[in-house]
Amino acid sequence: MAAREYDLEIAAIDATLVSIEKVLDLPKLRASAIELEAAAGVPDLWDDPENAQKVTSRLSRVQSTISRLEGLRRRVEDMPILLELANAEGDEAALADAGTELDSVKKAIGELEVQTLLNGEYDERDALVTIRSEAGGVEAADWAEMLMRMYLRYCERHNLKVDVLETSYAEEAGIKSTTFRVSSPYAYGTLSVEQGTHRLVRISPFDSQSRRHTSFAGVEIVPVVEQSDAIEIDEKEIRVDVYRSSGPGGQGVNTTDSAVRLTHIPTGIVVSCQNERSQIQNKATAMAVLQSKLLERRRQEEQAKINALKGDNSGSWGNQMRSYVLAPYQMVKDLRTDYETGNTSAVLNGEIDEFIEAGIRWRRSS
Repeated sequence: MAAREYDLEIAAIDATLVSIEKVLDLPKLRASAIELEAAAGVPDLWDDPENAQKVTSRLSRVQSTISRLEGLRRRVEDMPILLELANAEGDEAALADAGTELDSVKKAIGELEVQTLLNGEYDERDALVTIRSEAGGVEAADWAEMLMRMYLRYCERHNLKVDVLETSYAEEAGIKSTTFRVSSPYAYGTLSVEQGTHRLVRISPFDSQSRRHTSFAGVEIVPVVEQSDAIEIDEKEIRVDVYRSSGPGGQGVNTTDSAVRLTHIPTGIVVSCQNERSQIQNKATAMAVLQSKLLERRRQEEQAKINALKGDNSGSWGNQMRSYVLAPYQMVKDLRTDYETGNTSAVLNGEIDEFIEAGIRWRRSS
């Protein structure tokens, strides 16, 4: 095997990091951090809880980005020193360690480079993820639950905070739908490329003749609304239904009618929430979810108008976006980016980073 040209690799990642520092504007980030620290230190900050949350959240994100950039810069600058020491001592083990560190830095810079592509209006926000079973009956319901597990495992691997707002279980197996919030910087921008129809092909565990079945589940990703979004909702346009929260198999988990379902009559959008303890709390959470969905609807309508002016007649990439085949062979393939892998078990256990990165780069180049 040819010897690695460490100097060339270091020069390449250094150039990439310089480019990232320019795009993210490190001096501006530092100035912003100083301003936000001052705003967060105002004695009466929490007199306005919503504004306080916005300030502290923004400060946390800016500080996190600065820390990440500065940490990577130190690691890149340390690389030549590590290699020089390893070569001077003729220590093969030390040289191997330096190579491992170089690979680790390269991967971290690649991930940060992808984040610089997330510059949409709402990309920095938290995400609301909704998964629904589609065509395929009990197979589709089971598939929807498998997808829910896949995304929850992905969030767990990345230490992302998740709040499950509502889950509607199917009678025989799986789920009809679920909605959960992912709280993390750039959660929406990162996960938005997962939106669309996911197709599963496998030998059905519910078929006594062990035949191969195809089932579908839809994934919807919307950004969480903020106070400044000003989504006005007329109470007269909302139908409110209350019911008892339930768990798998229809088992009641609450003895009162605390779960809330909101139907926005003009658009037909339906949202539910059952994770809070009171009906009032569930209604407030459901209203926030409804606002997010209406915001995303408005964004899509505006984008459709822009595309019409551009003469963009291409179909939506969100539909039929990924295929998961478990039989007769093993493969997961993204139909937009053509990225694929034969390690289906890893993907279904939440290892979808490469698919997300490929999706973000594909979207930017489209």
